[in-house]
Amino acid sequence: MLVSLIRGVIVYTAVVAAVRIMGKRQIGQLQPTELVVTIMLSEIAAEPVVDGEFSLLHALAVILLLISLEILVSFMALKLPRFRRLVQGNSVAVIENGKLNQKQMKKLRLSVDDLLEALRLKDVFDITKADYAYVETNGNISVELKSENKTVTAQQMKISGNETGIPYVIISDGRIIKENFSRCCLNEGKLDKLLKSRNLRVEDIMILTADKQKVNTIITRDGKN
Repeated sequence: MLVSLIRGVIVYTAVVAAVRIMGKRQIGQLQPTELVVTIMLSEIAAEPVVDGEFSLLHALAVILLLISLEILVSFMALKLPRFRRLVQGNSVAVIENGKLNQKQMKKLRLSVDDLLEALRLKDVFDITKADYAYVETNGNISVELKSENKTVTAQQMKISGNETGIPYVIISDGRIIKENFSRCCLNEGKLDKLLKSRNLRVEDIMILTADKQKVNTIITRDGKN
């Protein structure tokens, strides 16, 4: 039992390291080669854990080989456009100039229901509002709306405003995240003053966020904003 646990910890560590080396992608964002490697990693990692006779060293060697192959393929795809098209394919337009490209949909075996669902996931509930739609190499669909259906921007309305940046978490579940001080308007002194003015302690706060100009959100453990 102890040997199996140790083998499990070793394999788990190796797979986590492999995934970290491969990069931060969700399953829906994986390229075909990355998906294949991910599936193979899961199969290989399970063998030495459930089968005590399976060589742990061999499993680690194969995991290392798969990582090396993925890095090599990624490097070649980066440097060689033809190789990239070969292993990853090309983006395909299924809507062009507001018209449905039925020929490409048949090639992709993409049904109308599949397309409508993908558009809804992009907050497009009316297909006639889409000017272009592309099936990307990772299977996701990107959409360009017709000009009359796009959201008006501040630039188009000629409205200027101050950039406040995104809110950063300063306190998370009663813990101060000091590395975010430099990204917004706070430091330890200002934070302490703010909390005292509201009769709050750090441990009372579930979430506190701030951007470059002000504190955006304070949510205490009792749910008060």
